[in-house]
Amino acid sequence: MQRAAALVRRGCCPRTPGPWSRSQSSAAAEASAVLKVRPERSRRERILTLESMNPQVKAVEYAVRGPIVLKAGEIELELQRGIKKPFTEVIRANIGDAQAMGQQPITFLRQVMALCTYPNLLDSPSFPEDAKKRARRILQACGGNSLGSYSASQGVNCIREDVAAYITRRDGGVPADPDNIYLTTGASDGISTILKILVSGGGKSRTGVMIPIPQYPLYSAVISELDAIQVNYYLDEENCWALNVNELRRAVQEAKDHCDPKVLCIINPGNPTGQVQSRKCIEDVIHFAWEEKLFLLADEVYQDNVYSPDCRFHSFKKVLYEMGPEYSSNVELASFHSTSKGYMGECGYRGGYMEVINLHPEIKGQLVKLLSVRLCPPVSGQAAMDIVVNPPVPGEESFEQFHREKESVLGNLAKKAKLTEDLFNQVPGIHCNPLQGAMYAFPRIFIPSKAVEAAQAHKMAPDMFYCMKLLEETGICVVPGSGFGQREGTYHFRMTILPPVEKLKTVLQKVKDFHIKFLEKYA
Repeated sequence: MQRAAALVRRGCCPRTPGPWSRSQSSAAAEASAVLKVRPERSRRERILTLESMNPQVKAVEYAVRGPIVLKAGEIELELQRGIKKPFTEVIRANIGDAQAMGQQPITFLRQVMALCTYPNLLDSPSFPEDAKKRARRILQACGGNSLGSYSASQGVNCIREDVAAYITRRDGGVPADPDNIYLTTGASDGISTILKILVSGGGKSRTGVMIPIPQYPLYSAVISELDAIQVNYYLDEENCWALNVNELRRAVQEAKDHCDPKVLCIINPGNPTGQVQSRKCIEDVIHFAWEEKLFLLADEVYQDNVYSPDCRFHSFKKVLYEMGPEYSSNVELASFHSTSKGYMGECGYRGGYMEVINLHPEIKGQLVKLLSVRLCPPVSGQAAMDIVVNPPVPGEESFEQFHREKESVLGNLAKKAKLTEDLFNQVPGIHCNPLQGAMYAFPRIFIPSKAVEAAQAHKMAPDMFYCMKLLEETGICVVPGSGFGQREGTYHFRMTILPPVEKLKTVLQKVKDFHIKFLEKYA
Protein backbone atom coordinates (compact mmCIF):
# COMPACT_ATOMS: atom_id res chain seq x y z
CA MET A 1 0.00 0.00 0.00
CA GLN A 2 2.82 2.40 0.83
CA ARG A 3 4.51 1.63 -2.49
CA ALA A 4 1.26 2.25 -4.41
CA ALA A 5 0.71 5.53 -2.65
CA ALA A 6 4.27 6.60 -3.41
CA LEU A 7 3.84 5.74 -7.06
CA VAL A 8 0.63 7.76 -7.24
CA ARG A 9 2.25 10.72 -5.51
CA ARG A 10 5.29 10.63 -7.85
CA GLY A 11 3.32 10.16 -11.03
CA CYS A 12 6.54 8.88 -12.63
CA CYS A 13 10.23 8.53 -11.89
CA PRO A 14 12.18 11.53 -13.28
CA ARG A 15 15.22 9.37 -13.91
CA THR A 16 13.29 7.06 -16.26
CA PRO A 17 13.63 8.08 -19.92
CA GLY A 18 10.59 8.34 -22.15
CA PRO A 19 7.60 10.58 -22.64
CA TRP A 20 5.70 11.96 -19.56
CA SER A 21 2.37 10.49 -20.48
CA ARG A 22 3.76 7.01 -20.80
CA SER A 23 5.55 7.16 -17.41
CA GLN A 24 2.41 8.50 -15.71
CA SER A 25 0.27 5.79 -17.25
CA SER A 26 2.55 2.93 -16.20
CA ALA A 27 2.86 4.30 -12.64
CA ALA A 28 -0.92 4.55 -12.29
CA ALA A 29 -1.35 1.01 -13.62
CA GLU A 30 1.16 -0.37 -11.11
CA ALA A 31 -0.51 1.49 -8.25
CA SER A 32 -3.91 0.13 -9.26
CA ALA A 33 -2.53 -3.41 -9.32
CA VAL A 34 -1.15 -3.06 -5.79
CA LEU A 35 -4.49 -1.70 -4.50
CA LYS A 36 -6.36 -4.65 -6.00
CA VAL A 37 -4.19 -7.04 -4.03
CA ARG A 38 -5.27 -5.35 -0.74
CA PRO A 39 -8.80 -3.99 -1.21
CA GLU A 40 -9.89 -1.02 0.94
CA ARG A 41 -11.54 -2.05 4.20
CA SER A 42 -15.08 -0.92 5.01
CA ARG A 43 -15.37 1.82 7.67
CA ARG A 44 -15.44 0.49 11.24
CA GLU A 45 -18.70 0.95 13.16
CA ARG A 46 -18.74 3.61 15.87
CA ILE A 47 -18.29 2.35 19.41
CA LEU A 48 -20.58 5.05 20.83
CA THR A 49 -24.04 5.24 19.25
CA LEU A 50 -27.53 6.12 20.45
CA GLU A 51 -28.10 2.39 20.95
CA SER A 52 -24.88 1.78 22.92
CA MET A 53 -24.74 4.99 25.01
CA ASN A 54 -25.73 5.25 28.66
CA PRO A 55 -29.55 5.02 28.55
CA GLN A 56 -29.86 7.20 31.66
CA VAL A 57 -28.08 10.05 29.90
CA LYS A 58 -30.33 9.61 26.85
CA ALA A 59 -33.37 9.89 29.14
CA VAL A 60 -32.22 13.29 30.48
CA GLU A 61 -34.26 16.28 29.31
CA TYR A 62 -33.71 19.95 30.20
CA ALA A 63 -36.47 22.10 28.79
CA VAL A 64 -34.88 25.44 29.70
CA ARG A 65 -32.27 24.76 26.99
CA GLY A 66 -34.32 22.36 24.91
CA PRO A 67 -35.59 22.29 21.29
CA ILE A 68 -37.19 25.72 21.37
CA VAL A 69 -33.91 27.33 22.45
CA LEU A 70 -32.08 25.54 19.63
CA LYS A 71 -34.68 26.93 17.22
CA ALA A 72 -34.10 30.42 18.67
CA GLY A 73 -30.40 30.04 17.90
CA GLU A 74 -31.18 29.06 14.29
CA ILE A 75 -33.40 32.12 13.87
CA GLU A 76 -30.69 34.39 15.27
CA LEU A 77 -28.25 33.06 12.65
CA GLU A 78 -30.83 33.65 9.92
CA LEU A 79 -31.29 37.25 11.08
CA GLN A 80 -27.51 37.75 11.00
CA ARG A 81 -27.48 36.49 7.39
CA GLY A 82 -30.09 39.08 6.47
CA ILE A 83 -33.07 36.73 6.13
CA LYS A 84 -36.23 38.79 6.68
CA LYS A 85 -38.45 38.01 9.66
CA PRO A 86 -41.49 39.78 11.15
CA PHE A 87 -39.10 40.94 13.94
CA THR A 88 -35.53 42.21 14.22
CA GLU A 89 -34.25 40.29 17.25
CA VAL A 90 -34.83 37.17 19.30
CA ILE A 91 -35.74 37.98 22.91
CA ARG A 92 -34.56 35.11 25.10
CA ALA A 93 -37.11 35.15 27.89
CA ASN A 94 -36.53 31.45 28.50
CA ILE A 95 -33.88 31.58 31.21
CA GLY A 96 -33.17 33.56 34.39
CA ASP A 97 -29.93 35.11 33.17
CA ALA A 98 -30.21 38.63 34.59
CA GLN A 99 -27.12 40.23 33.12
CA ALA A 100 -27.76 38.80 29.66
CA MET A 101 -31.06 40.72 29.83
CA GLY A 102 -29.31 44.00 30.69
CA GLN A 103 -29.10 44.00 34.50
CA GLN A 104 -25.93 45.79 35.63
CA PRO A 105 -23.52 44.01 38.01
CA ILE A 106 -23.32 45.10 41.62
CA THR A 107 -20.30 47.44 41.75
CA PHE A 108 -18.89 46.19 45.07
CA LEU A 109 -19.00 42.56 44.00
CA ARG A 110 -17.11 43.29 40.79
CA GLN A 111 -14.57 45.46 42.63
CA VAL A 112 -13.67 42.65 45.01
CA MET A 113 -13.55 40.15 42.14
CA ALA A 114 -11.24 42.46 40.15
CA LEU A 115 -8.91 42.80 43.15
CA CYS A 116 -8.87 39.03 43.72
CA THR A 117 -8.21 38.34 40.05
CA TYR A 118 -5.47 40.97 39.64
CA PRO A 119 -3.97 41.64 43.10
CA ASN A 120 -1.71 44.44 41.76
CA LEU A 121 -4.86 46.58 41.90
CA LEU A 122 -4.71 46.41 45.70
CA ASP A 123 -2.30 49.36 45.48
CA SER A 124 -4.70 51.39 43.37
CA PRO A 125 -6.48 54.38 44.99
CA SER A 126 -9.45 53.71 42.66
CA PHE A 127 -10.76 50.90 44.89
CA PRO A 128 -12.43 51.37 48.29
CA GLU A 129 -10.74 50.01 51.41
CA ASP A 130 -13.64 47.72 52.39
CA ALA A 131 -13.33 45.98 48.99
CA LYS A 132 -9.55 45.64 49.46
CA LYS A 133 -10.04 44.23 52.95
CA ARG A 134 -12.31 41.46 51.66
CA ALA A 135 -10.06 40.69 48.71
CA ARG A 136 -6.99 40.37 50.96
CA ARG A 137 -8.85 38.02 53.32
CA ILE A 138 -9.94 35.78 50.44
CA LEU A 139 -6.48 35.75 48.81
CA GLN A 140 -4.70 34.98 52.10
CA ALA A 141 -6.87 31.87 52.41
CA CYS A 142 -5.94 30.68 48.89
CA GLY A 143 -2.86 28.60 48.11
CA GLY A 144 -0.05 30.91 46.99
CA ASN A 145 -2.36 33.88 47.68
CA SER A 146 -3.87 33.21 44.26
CA LEU A 147 -7.40 32.65 42.98
CA GLY A 148 -5.81 30.32 40.43
CA SER A 149 -4.94 27.63 42.99
CA TYR A 150 -7.08 24.68 44.00
CA SER A 151 -8.99 24.98 47.26
CA ALA A 152 -10.04 22.30 49.72
CA SER A 153 -12.78 20.11 48.19
CA GLN A 154 -15.34 21.50 50.64
CA GLY A 155 -14.30 25.05 49.72
CA VAL A 156 -12.06 27.84 51.03
CA ASN A 157 -12.25 27.77 54.85
CA CYS A 158 -12.76 31.49 55.45
CA ILE A 159 -15.55 31.60 52.85
CA ARG A 160 -17.35 28.72 54.57
CA GLU A 161 -16.99 30.67 57.83
CA ASP A 162 -18.56 33.72 56.16
CA VAL A 163 -21.43 31.60 54.79
CA ALA A 164 -22.11 30.21 58.27
CA ALA A 165 -22.10 33.74 59.75
CA TYR A 166 -24.52 34.88 57.02
CA ILE A 167 -26.93 32.04 57.75
CA THR A 168 -26.83 32.83 61.48
CA ARG A 169 -27.64 36.52 60.78
CA ARG A 170 -30.36 35.64 58.27
CA ASP A 171 -32.02 33.19 60.66
CA GLY A 172 -32.02 35.51 63.69
CA GLY A 173 -29.25 33.81 65.63
CA VAL A 174 -29.89 30.15 64.77
CA PRO A 175 -26.33 28.75 64.78
CA ALA A 176 -24.65 27.49 61.62
CA ASP A 177 -21.48 25.38 61.64
CA PRO A 178 -18.88 26.06 58.90
CA ASP A 179 -18.19 22.32 58.88
CA ASN A 180 -21.74 21.80 57.55
CA ILE A 181 -21.13 24.23 54.66
CA TYR A 182 -20.07 22.92 51.25
CA LEU A 183 -19.23 25.39 48.50
CA THR A 184 -20.54 24.28 45.11
CA THR A 185 -20.50 25.09 41.41
CA GLY A 186 -23.82 26.93 41.53
CA ALA A 187 -26.72 25.43 43.46
CA SER A 188 -27.24 22.82 40.71
CA ASP A 189 -23.96 21.09 41.57
CA GLY A 190 -24.96 20.77 45.22
CA ILE A 191 -28.42 19.41 44.39
CA SER A 192 -27.08 16.78 41.99
CA THR A 193 -24.31 15.79 44.45
CA ILE A 194 -26.73 15.24 47.33
CA LEU A 195 -29.12 13.26 45.13
CA LYS A 196 -26.20 11.15 43.90
CA ILE A 197 -25.37 10.09 47.46
CA LEU A 198 -29.05 9.49 48.36
CA VAL A 199 -30.11 7.22 45.49
CA SER A 200 -29.80 3.46 46.03
CA GLY A 201 -31.65 0.15 45.84
CA GLY A 202 -33.36 -1.70 43.02
CA GLY A 203 -36.88 -2.67 42.02
CA LYS A 204 -39.43 -1.61 44.61
CA SER A 205 -36.64 -0.52 46.94
CA ARG A 206 -35.25 1.98 44.39
CA THR A 207 -35.09 5.49 45.86
CA GLY A 208 -38.09 7.70 45.11
CA VAL A 209 -37.51 11.46 44.91
CA MET A 210 -40.55 13.67 45.49
CA ILE A 211 -40.55 16.83 43.37
CA PRO A 212 -43.14 19.59 42.88
CA ILE A 213 -45.09 19.80 39.64
CA PRO A 214 -44.46 22.25 38.04
CA GLN A 215 -40.74 21.80 38.82
CA TYR A 216 -37.38 23.15 37.76
CA PRO A 217 -36.19 20.62 35.13
CA LEU A 218 -32.84 20.12 36.86
CA TYR A 219 -34.62 17.76 39.24
CA SER A 220 -36.19 15.48 36.65
CA ALA A 221 -32.91 15.54 34.67
CA VAL A 222 -30.79 14.40 37.63
CA ILE A 223 -33.39 11.80 38.64
CA SER A 224 -33.25 10.35 35.11
CA GLU A 225 -29.46 10.40 35.07
CA LEU A 226 -29.30 8.53 38.38
CA ASP A 227 -32.08 6.10 37.34
CA ALA A 228 -34.05 7.06 40.45
CA ILE A 229 -37.85 7.16 40.61
CA GLN A 230 -39.58 10.50 40.14
CA VAL A 231 -42.51 10.99 42.51
CA ASN A 232 -44.70 13.94 41.52
CA TYR A 233 -46.68 16.05 43.92
CA TYR A 234 -48.84 18.79 42.41
CA LEU A 235 -48.89 22.40 43.55
CA ASP A 236 -52.37 23.94 43.84
CA GLU A 237 -52.75 26.36 40.91
CA GLU A 238 -56.21 27.45 42.08
CA ASN A 239 -54.64 28.54 45.38
CA CYS A 240 -51.67 30.52 44.03
CA TRP A 241 -49.56 27.39 43.57
CA ALA A 242 -49.68 26.55 47.28
CA LEU A 243 -48.15 23.34 48.62
CA ASN A 244 -50.77 21.14 50.28
CA VAL A 245 -49.57 18.48 52.72
CA ASN A 246 -52.53 16.26 51.85
CA GLU A 247 -51.17 16.17 48.29
CA LEU A 248 -47.78 15.11 49.70
CA ARG A 249 -49.51 12.30 51.58
CA ARG A 250 -51.29 11.14 48.42
CA ALA A 251 -48.07 11.15 46.44
CA VAL A 252 -46.00 9.27 49.02
CA GLN A 253 -48.64 6.60 49.63
CA GLU A 254 -49.04 5.89 45.91
CA ALA A 255 -45.28 5.83 45.43
CA LYS A 256 -44.75 3.18 48.12
CA ASP A 257 -46.29 0.61 45.75
CA HIS A 258 -43.34 0.83 43.35
CA CYS A 259 -40.39 2.52 45.09
CA ASP A 260 -38.92 3.70 48.39
CA PRO A 261 -39.75 7.43 48.77
CA LYS A 262 -36.73 8.83 50.57
CA VAL A 263 -36.27 12.44 49.42
CA LEU A 264 -38.59 15.46 49.41
CA CYS A 265 -37.55 18.44 47.27
CA ILE A 266 -38.98 21.91 47.93
CA ILE A 267 -38.38 25.03 45.81
CA ASN A 268 -39.07 28.20 47.80
CA PRO A 269 -39.66 30.76 46.36
CA GLY A 270 -40.99 28.65 43.54
CA ASN A 271 -39.53 28.12 40.08
CA PRO A 272 -41.35 28.34 37.70
CA THR A 273 -44.42 29.22 39.75
CA GLY A 274 -43.18 32.16 41.88
CA GLN A 275 -45.09 31.28 45.06
CA VAL A 276 -43.59 32.03 48.50
CA GLN A 277 -44.39 29.49 51.18
CA SER A 278 -45.89 30.59 54.47
CA ARG A 279 -44.27 29.67 57.76
CA LYS A 280 -47.23 27.41 58.58
CA CYS A 281 -46.77 25.55 55.29
CA ILE A 282 -43.06 25.02 56.02
CA GLU A 283 -43.86 23.71 59.51
CA ASP A 284 -46.36 21.25 58.00
CA VAL A 285 -43.80 20.08 55.42
CA ILE A 286 -41.13 19.56 58.08
CA HIS A 287 -43.55 17.59 60.26
CA PHE A 288 -44.49 15.48 57.23
CA ALA A 289 -40.81 14.78 56.46
CA TRP A 290 -40.19 13.83 60.10
CA GLU A 291 -43.26 11.57 60.09
CA GLU A 292 -42.41 9.84 56.81
CA LYS A 293 -38.61 9.74 57.43
CA LEU A 294 -37.78 11.82 54.35
CA PHE A 295 -34.53 13.66 53.61
CA LEU A 296 -35.43 17.31 52.90
CA LEU A 297 -33.90 19.32 50.05
CA ALA A 298 -34.71 23.05 50.25
CA ASP A 299 -33.86 24.95 47.07
CA GLU A 300 -33.73 28.55 48.34
CA VAL A 301 -31.82 30.32 45.56
CA TYR A 302 -34.56 32.97 45.20
CA GLN A 303 -34.58 33.88 48.90
CA ASP A 304 -33.88 37.56 48.12
CA ASN A 305 -36.58 37.66 45.44
CA VAL A 306 -39.79 38.25 47.41
CA TYR A 307 -42.08 40.96 46.02
CA SER A 308 -45.53 40.54 47.52
CA PRO A 309 -45.97 42.75 50.63
CA ASP A 310 -47.95 39.92 52.23
CA CYS A 311 -45.12 37.40 51.85
CA ARG A 312 -41.84 36.85 53.61
CA PHE A 313 -39.04 34.36 53.07
CA HIS A 314 -38.62 31.81 55.87
CA SER A 315 -35.69 29.43 55.60
CA PHE A 316 -36.36 25.75 56.27
CA LYS A 317 -33.31 25.72 58.56
CA LYS A 318 -34.73 28.49 60.80
CA VAL A 319 -38.22 26.99 61.02
CA LEU A 320 -36.76 23.54 61.68
CA TYR A 321 -34.76 24.82 64.68
CA GLU A 322 -37.69 26.80 66.04
CA MET A 323 -39.87 23.66 66.00
CA GLY A 324 -37.74 22.22 68.81
CA PRO A 325 -35.07 19.52 69.29
CA GLU A 326 -37.35 16.62 68.34
CA TYR A 327 -37.26 18.00 64.79
CA SER A 328 -34.02 20.03 64.71
CA SER A 329 -31.91 17.09 65.91
CA ASN A 330 -33.46 14.49 63.64
CA VAL A 331 -34.70 15.84 60.30
CA GLU A 332 -31.94 15.66 57.70
CA LEU A 333 -31.90 18.84 55.62
CA ALA A 334 -29.80 20.17 52.76
CA SER A 335 -30.49 23.77 51.73
CA PHE A 336 -29.03 25.58 48.73
CA HIS A 337 -28.15 29.13 47.67
CA SER A 338 -26.38 30.67 44.68
CA THR A 339 -24.77 33.80 43.23
CA SER A 340 -26.92 33.46 40.10
CA LYS A 341 -30.24 34.84 41.30
CA GLY A 342 -31.34 37.35 43.94
CA TYR A 343 -30.16 40.89 43.21
CA MET A 344 -26.70 39.68 42.08
CA GLY A 345 -27.47 37.87 38.84
CA GLU A 346 -23.90 36.54 38.65
CA CYS A 347 -24.80 33.35 36.75
CA GLY A 348 -21.46 32.98 34.97
CA TYR A 349 -19.35 32.77 38.13
CA ARG A 350 -21.13 29.50 39.06
CA GLY A 351 -20.91 30.23 42.78
CA GLY A 352 -23.07 28.49 45.34
CA TYR A 353 -23.23 26.66 48.65
CA MET A 354 -25.20 24.00 50.45
CA GLU A 355 -25.69 23.61 54.18
CA VAL A 356 -26.30 19.99 55.22
CA ILE A 357 -27.45 19.32 58.77
CA ASN A 358 -28.06 16.16 60.81
CA LEU A 359 -25.94 14.13 58.41
CA HIS A 360 -24.56 10.87 59.79
CA PRO A 361 -20.81 11.36 60.53
CA GLU A 362 -19.82 8.45 58.28
CA ILE A 363 -21.95 9.85 55.44
CA LYS A 364 -20.26 13.23 55.88
CA GLY A 365 -16.98 11.49 55.12
CA GLN A 366 -18.51 9.87 52.04
CA LEU A 367 -19.83 13.23 50.85
CA VAL A 368 -16.41 14.87 51.17
CA LYS A 369 -14.91 11.92 49.28
CA LEU A 370 -17.43 12.36 46.46
CA LEU A 371 -16.73 16.09 46.30
CA SER A 372 -12.98 15.48 46.21
CA VAL A 373 -13.34 13.61 42.89
CA ARG A 374 -14.05 16.95 41.19
CA LEU A 375 -11.21 18.53 43.23
CA CYS A 376 -12.97 21.81 44.10
CA PRO A 377 -15.59 24.25 42.80
CA PRO A 378 -14.23 27.24 40.82
CA VAL A 379 -12.39 29.43 43.32
CA SER A 380 -13.59 32.58 41.52
CA GLY A 381 -17.17 31.40 42.10
CA GLN A 382 -16.37 30.77 45.75
CA ALA A 383 -15.04 34.33 46.03
CA ALA A 384 -18.22 35.70 44.41
CA MET A 385 -20.31 33.72 46.90
CA ASP A 386 -18.27 35.24 49.74
CA ILE A 387 -19.16 38.77 48.63
CA VAL A 388 -22.86 37.83 48.53
CA VAL A 389 -22.79 36.56 52.12
CA ASN A 390 -20.35 39.24 53.38
CA PRO A 391 -21.54 42.51 51.76
CA PRO A 392 -20.75 46.04 52.96
CA VAL A 393 -22.39 46.95 56.28
CA PRO A 394 -23.54 50.34 57.61
CA GLY A 395 -20.51 52.52 58.38
CA GLU A 396 -18.34 51.02 55.65
CA GLU A 397 -17.29 53.11 52.68
CA SER A 398 -19.20 51.14 50.04
CA PHE A 399 -22.43 50.55 51.97
CA GLU A 400 -24.53 53.39 50.57
CA GLN A 401 -23.82 52.58 46.93
CA PHE A 402 -24.23 48.84 47.52
CA HIS A 403 -27.56 49.31 49.31
CA ARG A 404 -28.82 51.67 46.60
CA GLU A 405 -27.93 49.26 43.78
CA LYS A 406 -29.41 46.24 45.59
CA GLU A 407 -32.71 47.96 46.36
CA SER A 408 -32.91 49.32 42.80
CA VAL A 409 -32.63 45.82 41.31
CA LEU A 410 -35.16 44.27 43.70
CA GLY A 411 -37.52 47.25 43.42
CA ASN A 412 -37.50 47.00 39.61
CA LEU A 413 -38.15 43.27 39.75
CA ALA A 414 -41.13 43.85 42.06
CA LYS A 415 -42.58 46.42 39.60
CA LYS A 416 -42.04 44.04 36.69
CA ALA A 417 -43.67 41.18 38.57
CA LYS A 418 -46.84 43.24 39.11
CA LEU A 419 -46.76 44.60 35.55
CA THR A 420 -46.51 41.10 34.09
CA GLU A 421 -49.30 39.71 36.24
CA ASP A 422 -51.63 42.63 35.42
CA LEU A 423 -51.02 42.65 31.66
CA PHE A 424 -51.33 38.87 31.26
CA ASN A 425 -54.64 38.89 33.11
CA GLN A 426 -56.01 41.42 30.61
CA VAL A 427 -55.62 38.91 27.75
CA PRO A 428 -58.58 36.63 26.96
CA GLY A 429 -57.52 33.02 27.37
CA ILE A 430 -54.54 33.75 29.66
CA HIS A 431 -54.57 33.59 33.46
CA CYS A 432 -51.54 34.45 35.61
CA ASN A 433 -51.33 33.90 39.36
CA PRO A 434 -49.66 36.62 41.48
CA LEU A 435 -45.87 36.60 41.12
CA GLN A 436 -45.02 36.57 44.81
CA GLY A 437 -41.32 35.91 44.26
CA ALA A 438 -38.52 34.46 42.05
CA MET A 439 -38.22 35.94 38.54
CA TYR A 440 -40.72 34.19 36.28
CA ALA A 441 -44.34 34.21 35.23
CA PHE A 442 -46.01 30.85 34.60
CA PRO A 443 -49.35 31.80 33.03
CA ARG A 444 -52.02 29.27 32.11
CA ILE A 445 -53.01 29.51 28.46
CA PHE A 446 -56.14 28.29 26.71
CA ILE A 447 -55.31 26.27 23.56
CA PRO A 448 -58.27 25.50 21.25
CA SER A 449 -58.97 21.89 20.22
CA LYS A 450 -58.01 22.63 16.59
CA ALA A 451 -54.60 23.85 17.77
CA VAL A 452 -54.22 20.68 19.85
CA GLU A 453 -54.93 18.63 16.71
CA ALA A 454 -52.41 20.69 14.72
CA ALA A 455 -49.82 20.08 17.43
CA GLN A 456 -50.47 16.34 17.32
CA ALA A 457 -50.03 16.41 13.54
CA HIS A 458 -46.59 17.98 14.10
CA LYS A 459 -45.86 15.43 16.86
CA MET A 460 -45.55 18.20 19.44
CA ALA A 461 -47.08 18.85 22.84
CA PRO A 462 -49.76 21.55 22.42
CA ASP A 463 -47.88 24.13 24.50
CA MET A 464 -44.65 23.37 22.62
CA PHE A 465 -46.54 24.02 19.37
CA TYR A 466 -47.84 27.29 20.84
CA CYS A 467 -44.39 28.43 22.03
CA MET A 468 -42.78 27.48 18.71
CA LYS A 469 -45.35 29.57 16.81
CA LEU A 470 -44.80 32.44 19.26
CA LEU A 471 -41.05 32.28 18.58
CA GLU A 472 -41.42 32.06 14.79
CA GLU A 473 -43.90 34.94 14.59
CA THR A 474 -42.62 37.33 17.27
CA GLY A 475 -39.03 36.31 18.09
CA ILE A 476 -39.97 35.77 21.75
CA CYS A 477 -38.43 32.61 23.26
CA VAL A 478 -40.31 31.15 26.23
CA VAL A 479 -40.41 27.60 27.63
CA PRO A 480 -43.53 25.41 27.33
CA GLY A 481 -45.12 24.28 30.57
CA SER A 482 -44.78 20.65 29.52
CA GLY A 483 -41.04 21.02 30.16
CA PHE A 484 -41.77 21.72 33.84
CA GLY A 485 -44.74 19.40 34.30
CA GLN A 486 -48.40 20.38 34.65
CA ARG A 487 -51.75 18.77 35.35
CA GLU A 488 -53.23 16.84 32.45
CA GLY A 489 -55.28 19.06 30.14
CA THR A 490 -53.69 22.32 31.29
CA TYR A 491 -51.16 24.35 29.32
CA HIS A 492 -48.65 26.99 30.43
CA PHE A 493 -45.40 28.65 29.52
CA ARG A 494 -42.60 30.09 31.63
CA MET A 495 -41.32 33.58 30.87
CA THR A 496 -38.70 35.53 32.77
CA ILE A 497 -39.53 39.05 33.99
CA LEU A 498 -35.89 40.16 33.66
CA PRO A 499 -35.98 42.39 30.52
CA PRO A 500 -35.87 46.16 31.16
CA VAL A 501 -39.33 47.61 31.81
CA GLU A 502 -39.88 49.11 28.34
CA LYS A 503 -38.72 45.94 26.58
CA LEU A 504 -40.87 43.85 28.94
CA LYS A 505 -43.91 45.95 28.00
CA THR A 506 -43.13 45.29 24.33
CA VAL A 507 -42.77 41.56 24.99
CA LEU A 508 -46.07 41.40 26.87
CA GLN A 509 -47.88 43.35 24.12
CA LYS A 510 -46.47 41.01 21.45
CA VAL A 511 -47.60 37.96 23.45
CA LYS A 512 -51.07 39.50 23.80
CA ASP A 513 -51.35 40.21 20.05
CA PHE A 514 -50.05 36.76 19.15
CA HIS A 515 -52.40 34.99 21.56
CA ILE A 516 -55.48 36.77 20.21
CA LYS A 517 -54.51 35.89 16.61
CA PHE A 518 -53.73 32.29 17.67
CA LEU A 519 -57.23 31.93 19.19
CA GLU A 520 -58.83 33.37 16.05
CA LYS A 521 -56.83 31.10 13.74
CA TYR A 522 -57.70 27.89 15.60
CA ALA A 523 -61.20 28.84 16.80
